[in-house]
Amino acid sequence: MTLRERIEREIRERGPIPFSCYMELCLYDPDAGYYARSREQFGKAGDFYTSSDVHAVFGRLMARQFEEMWRVLGSPERIEIVELGPGRGLFARDALDWSRQKFPDFFRALNYTLVEASAALREKLAATLREHVQAAKASIVGDVASYLSTGNGIFFANEFFDALPVEVLSSHGSMRVGWEAGRFVESFVSASAAEMEYLDRYSIHPEEGERVEAGLEAQRWMPRIAAAMPRGFVVIIDYGYTREELLAGRHRGTVMCYRQHSASDNSYEAPGEQDITAHVNFTALRAAGERAGLECLGLVTQAQFLMGIGEETQFSDAFEDARLPQERAKRALQLKHLATPVGMGETFQVLVMSKGVDTEKTAGLSGLKFVSRF
Repeated sequence: MTLRERIEREIRERGPIPFSCYMELCLYDPDAGYYARSREQFGKAGDFYTSSDVHAVFGRLMARQFEEMWRVLGSPERIEIVELGPGRGLFARDALDWSRQKFPDFFRALNYTLVEASAALREKLAATLREHVQAAKASIVGDVASYLSTGNGIFFANEFFDALPVEVLSSHGSMRVGWEAGRFVESFVSASAAEMEYLDRYSIHPEEGERVEAGLEAQRWMPRIAAAMPRGFVVIIDYGYTREELLAGRHRGTVMCYRQHSASDNSYEAPGEQDITAHVNFTALRAAGERAGLECLGLVTQAQFLMGIGEETQFSDAFEDARLPQERAKRALQLKHLATPVGMGETFQVLVMSKGVDTEKTAGLSGLKFVSRF
């Protein structure tokens, strides 16, 4: 049975389903969902690129920031880095390798946990990180409940929240996905109290012809993260927006699909064979974190964040092992793609939050050097 047939059966049994349910089935069905497939999703051979696919410098710069956070925490004997949705594990490998090479004291204290729900991706992670797993520096778990905190931690999520299911709302209410005459069809019902509260607090009420998303599942993740980390930092990197940008008329209707490096707004074209994402509402995410006991340290663009980290060393992390002029030129282009507005630098935002950390000590974090009021 294909995933399309499974969803059709679900609709026949339950009636039209919320878009969030459709999106969850397409992405996370354990047998036929997008992330359950053995086919490559990432990089040149897949459907999209992440920052770690561009160059190892992303993981190297983040390792530098993690080491700085460890020192802000008082250089504890043990610190956990917990990565949500780690993909193939390239970022974790780059961060661990660079920490071992450049920050040996931090590396000795470091334990890296990768949280990945997909069994297929867990197999890829085990292969990518075999050396670190065998050395007991890295472990792979299926859900965040399997992670046991030791007290000090850093939760890291790069392009994790954009793949969480969202509700879709229009001026006619909350979307439902049905099945008629051999195709998916959309209808609308009255929005729930939770959806209306989300629009009132963090979003806008869509006008005729508009659609907006309500990231209720993203809201639920913030208390899970806060509960799993007695003390430390949360670093979330994703493409997204604030409520102020919504009010200005931007980022309305951001559900997009990616397949073989082509973008589409047709979520029904190939269930289970294309990635489905929605931009992250950072105003809502921050509020959920603060309700759970986290403190917001700032929101910056990825360009500002990486420039702040790399400024002091003049981005030596990128060029240290590039000996030939052509290698250095290639690294410069890769860095430009990551850390300047012409590439990923302006598209992606970085939200940094903390728990149980002296705010005065966090003020000097290099990644927040260019933070503005949020």
